[in-house]
Amino acid sequence: MNYTPEQIKAVKGQGFLFNKDKEHFNGRIITENGVLNAEQLAAISAAAKKFGNGDVSFTTRMTVEVHGLHYEDIEAFQAEIAKAGLVTGGTGAKVRPVVACKGTMCVFGLIDTQGLAKELHDLYYEGYHNVALPHKFKIAVGGCPNNCAKPDLNDIGIVGQRIPNINLDTCKGCKKCGCEIECPMDACHVIDGKLVIDREKCNNCGRCIPKCYFGANEGSESFYKVYVGGRWGKSVRIGTALTHLFTKDEVVKVVEKAILLFKDQGKQGERFSAVIDRLGMEKVEELLCSDELLARKEEILSK
Repeated sequence: MNYTPEQIKAVKGQGFLFNKDKEHFNGRIITENGVLNAEQLAAISAAAKKFGNGDVSFTTRMTVEVHGLHYEDIEAFQAEIAKAGLVTGGTGAKVRPVVACKGTMCVFGLIDTQGLAKELHDLYYEGYHNVALPHKFKIAVGGCPNNCAKPDLNDIGIVGQRIPNINLDTCKGCKKCGCEIECPMDACHVIDGKLVIDREKCNNCGRCIPKCYFGANEGSESFYKVYVGGRWGKSVRIGTALTHLFTKDEVVKVVEKAILLFKDQGKQGERFSAVIDRLGMEKVEELLCSDELLARKEEILSK
């Protein structure tokens, strides 16, 4: 089959990628936060059999691709999966689908990763869908410092945190301290009869908090650590962590500020990491932690 570059580009913008066989397309279905219900899975399976070659694959960014679609069936395929509340997309120089680990249900999860990812999806994947950016912009949410979703390799990455707080009046200085035994970072030690946490080693994973036999390690509420400027691919950059932790409401705003900063300062074809390197991390953090970008939101989006 012969398709024009314009045809291939048009359907790519809708989430249909040209297959290397030069004849078929793969349709990319958005999962919002990596979660599909049984009815949606059944609908994808049925559509794959009806319109594709029956194969389905999962991408590294938690979207679902149906293989072997014919160009003339694309609209019918979209209509079929729409009955189950599903849409295609996830391509182009814009906010990409949000990735989240299973922290919502994971024993190590410190935050509701899937809930936050859904909120960010609604606000910024859907809400900013028609906003053209200099390049793609990737967001990832990780439930704890295990970093299973590799948040620090995304344009903005969020990691759940829980800070241990020791009540020295309650601490018994046990010879076999549960916190010291459990700590995976070797940050907890009983010194001179009291538990001491080396904050330079501690990564706020929260594993030690419930392990004190006398409840001396009380722990904080969950916070959110933010990395910016991560990139994976032909050129790799580990994201830079902002210097303080955020509440959930704050982190939602920080994501929007990062998108606005990229829109405002990015040059066509460059990633967010290049903007950060050009402006300097000190300036970037100043902008992300103030309301300057939000105050200029209409102006920035009108560009």
